[in-house]
Amino acid sequence: MEFRLEARAREPDWHNAPVPTFGPASARLLIVGLAPGLRGANRTGRPFTGDWAGDLLFETLIDLGFARGVYDERPDDGLALVDTRITNAVRCVPPQNKPTPAEIKTCRRFLDQTIAAMPRLTAIVALGRISHDSVSRALGESPSRLPFAHGREFALPQIGGGVTLFDSYHCSRYNTNTGVLTPQMFRAVFARVRGLLDGVSASPAPAEPR
Repeated sequence: MEFRLEARAREPDWHNAPVPTFGPASARLLIVGLAPGLRGANRTGRPFTGDWAGDLLFETLIDLGFARGVYDERPDDGLALVDTRITNAVRCVPPQNKPTPAEIKTCRRFLDQTIAAMPRLTAIVALGRISHDSVSRALGESPSRLPFAHGREFALPQIGGGVTLFDSYHCSRYNTNTGVLTPQMFRAVFARVRGLLDGVSASPAPAEPR
């Protein structure tokens, strides 16, 4: 809270508040990121908007039909999500972009509410281990039973009408600059989601622990 108050004092025109979920509750796909970026969603008020992670994410979503319009790094750019919602495991920007276990636990109730409000939920993409672990717990599962790995999928027929959890490395600048995640690797995860939602069978990508 103190960190956010300091940010508000420095940048009074920024959002500097909990960042709400973006996209319709009727969506079948939920994407769960880590937390708002200081100069991204914390500034603009829309998940993944205004930083490199958003560049890669929204380009991928547009290419695969999960979004339409033009992403221009602004919440009023007219970009619309298609059958997709985006949220974060942590709702407020954390100091040094590293949320504490207490912050993650506190914010899980918002993730619980987001999932509960999606009656057609079919697929969840967790971006990074922290998001994966928080989603797993929100679904009543143990992260140890569903170990995170890029490209891994977990079919959970007991959740609602059946939900598949997809894992990806986070689309951060650090991960892409270091080669941990390439645009092709990232696209492959969402291509699998596209296939699931379209009823098309395809071979899963190899799982890569991280």
